Amino acid sequence: MSAGGKPRIAVAMKGYPRLSETFIAQELLGLQQRGLAFEIWSLRHPTDGARHLMHGQIAAPVRYLPEYLHDEPGRVLRGALAALLRPGLIRLLPIFLRDLARDRTRNRLRRFGQACVMARELPADIAHLHVHYLHTPASVIRYAALLRGLSWSFSAHAKDIWTTPDWERREKITDAAWGVTCTADGHRELERLADRADKVALVYHGLDLARFPAPGSRSMRNGSDPADPLRIVTIGRAVAKKGFDDLLEALSRLPSTLHWRLTHIGGGEMLKALQEKAKTLGFADRIVWAGPKAQDDVVAVLSAADLFVLPSKQAGNGDRDGLPNVVMEAASQGLPIVATDFAGIPEFVRPGVEGLLVPPGDPAALAAALAELAASPERRAALGEAAFARLSTSFSAAAGLDRVAAMLRASAGHEAA
Repeated sequence: MSAGGKPRIAVAMKGYPRLSETFIAQELLGLQQRGLAFEIWSLRHPTDGARHLMHGQIAAPVRYLPEYLHDEPGRVLRGALAALLRPGLIRLLPIFLRDLARDRTRNRLRRFGQACVMARELPADIAHLHVHYLHTPASVIRYAALLRGLSWSFSAHAKDIWTTPDWERREKITDAAWGVTCTADGHRELERLADRADKVALVYHGLDLARFPAPGSRSMRNGSDPADPLRIVTIGRAVAKKGFDDLLEALSRLPSTLHWRLTHIGGGEMLKALQEKAKTLGFADRIVWAGPKAQDDVVAVLSAADLFVLPSKQAGNGDRDGLPNVVMEAASQGLPIVATDFAGIPEFVRPGVEGLLVPPGDPAALAAALAELAASPERRAALGEAAFARLSTSFSAAAGLDRVAAMLRASAGHEAA
């Protein structure tokens, strides 16, 4: 039992801690502040060199499953032998074999092995499992819950909603006690597959403004001074769905008389290709590739910028954003936003109110929006003020955290039948 004698919850995710998942760290810290007893389970060890301040404030114990089964064969064997003695194996085997028949991959076998380890090593006082992401992590938690006879729930976000097959999402939603997702766009998709109308709730992450400084005064730069160029910032992993290739194309279309500098924050598999593209387009010296940064460094860049841009689009494999936290982080510093009218972004950014929205995959429209706001510091200031007001009044994290905490407390009070 926890120190207060209450049953605990295991919260699982693919990797912990991750710089790109501030929304998860914010939720964990918020649950801790609300007195919820939990521990963290991660399918992978961390790969980022830095941590957010929030990660250091989260006191829950962290347990790591074998990332690859051959890395810890003894641990996996002990988990498998323990599974043989559990009544839950009779319920799990037909489900796992049916999954394996439709997904004949090593990854599916790895999920089963990780679940056996988790089921063996879960402390006796764990009463409920909760998982972030409905794809791989939810498979592990679903299997472990079946072995241990526990209830489980999920938080679905973006890639897991749009790239997981219908059959898998439908069956996981049916088996889960409940789920939440963070955009109306994703909620409509999961509601389509749910076994009952109230199974999946829409709960925005929002932003805990207590973690951010108040926005300062904005500059009146208009890009006319080469010694003091317009400062543009974009944040996100360099992957296809972020649309950074479109951003570079858009920048190449800006008037030659407009002086600008771009800072990109984030790592990602396409980073080198984007850097080469910037060289080819002839403006590599106008871009700072800052790499992954902790949140205080991110805020410092945002507070010094004039404009935030995020040209999200759908990737070739169907992957897409939800409502990226970085959009709200930009709003926390009173920045006007140029983004695409896509996924969950228009749920926060209303065209002409908090920023400008353009069609996804349209560099010409993106360039026109950037040029329009570059030339009008007064309009940028008005949009930035509206973005901060919308964040403060409609996207505070507190309401969502209260709701998730209440749902988790109710689930921890009983085991699945």
